[in-house]
Amino acid sequence: MALNTRSASNAAEKKMSLSTKWAIAGILTGGTLAGLVGAGSSALAVYFARRVITPAARHEDQEVLALIRSDKGLQVILAATPDTTIDGVFSLFFEGGKGHARIGRIVSYSPAEQTVLREVEEVYSGNLAEARRGWWSGATYPDPAAIGLAAEEVEIDLDVGKAPAWLVRADAATHAPIWAIMVHGRGATRLEGLRAVRTARELGLDSLLISYRNDGLAPSAIDGRYGLGSTEWRDVEAAIEYAMANGAREVVLFGWSMGGAISLQTADLSKHRHLIRALVLDAPVINWVNVMAHHAEMNRIPYNVGRYGQLMLGHPLGRRLTGLSAPVDFKAMDWEARAVELRTPTLLIHSVDDDYVPFEPSASLAEKNPDMVTFEPFHGARHTKEWNVDPEKWERLVRSWLQRQLAPRNNPGQSEAAGLSERAGQSEGNAQAG
Repeated sequence: MALNTRSASNAAEKKMSLSTKWAIAGILTGGTLAGLVGAGSSALAVYFARRVITPAARHEDQEVLALIRSDKGLQVILAATPDTTIDGVFSLFFEGGKGHARIGRIVSYSPAEQTVLREVEEVYSGNLAEARRGWWSGATYPDPAAIGLAAEEVEIDLDVGKAPAWLVRADAATHAPIWAIMVHGRGATRLEGLRAVRTARELGLDSLLISYRNDGLAPSAIDGRYGLGSTEWRDVEAAIEYAMANGAREVVLFGWSMGGAISLQTADLSKHRHLIRALVLDAPVINWVNVMAHHAEMNRIPYNVGRYGQLMLGHPLGRRLTGLSAPVDFKAMDWEARAVELRTPTLLIHSVDDDYVPFEPSASLAEKNPDMVTFEPFHGARHTKEWNVDPEKWERLVRSWLQRQLAPRNNPGQSEAAGLSERAGQSEGNAQAG
């Protein structure tokens, strides 16, 4: 994991002279690119930039070796990888995503053979016996029914079309006029938010699990590119409007990975930002420059080439190379630098071994704005799988923190939230007693 790329990127940015900025225009129009970084490096920079913003199909990079049926139940032998050797509950998707199995605890692990034997808790779809490859995921459940909850299929009007969402209602006994809106990450779907629904429901919150532009469920944007939060926040704003039209007075945004970046932009830019009571962010992107520098280093892309890729995404003249309709404003999405501007109570949950989105910006944001931001580190969870490795801890932290944030306030118009914390505590006590 690259730990010092953030400071290197900031230093490089500060040293950029006016003449260098003018040179970028030449670079991006192709005039001086070959002279500055060489044809091969320029092509690599374009490739790197486009990969960051282009939705892509999931790769079946996990090898399935054998399925075993015994008196102990169903078990699967998998090739040992950094993901499959972490204990916890996960998903294996196969048959191009048509097959889905919930994979449980590790039964045995053979470092010599590089294999791992794990329990199969449930096969939701597909024939796992015939699967040879698949992909590993923290999105454990296929739908709300899999966790015993009824859901309504609803549609949210976006500026790019209608986007499907699940609406899971809270119990009438604990119901509060506050909704949880679940915002999944890059390359994921609304399944990702199912891990948080039971906790939200215990607190009396209705849950709206949304889709957004380019995620494979919602319509694509005109350019078909991720905005890394700079465009998707409008879809969350539309979800807030849907919640308001259906009885919500306030919302809590839950965000995973890029969903965290989207949630932060919503809390900053939305006309409804005053209705966002709190943010619960799991492995969020706090600083895209840090993440891109980290991935360039992981993929052995030279630092300058990675920087050119960033500049292409952020410069107006880069559009014909990246395909973006508008440049990405990385400065506006750097919440490490903008820490004091964050005025929404925020819980950050982040594993210190996250090799996809480094945790340091999350820790730094909390250190710079302790009045608004709480940082809770996990260990051994990698990226967005904190719940999967320790669901009890994850749910306990989120429930406890949100109970404090959702406690009655003296502000005018907030009387509807009165009694929420007490009801949620009673619900939790009743569940433990049962």
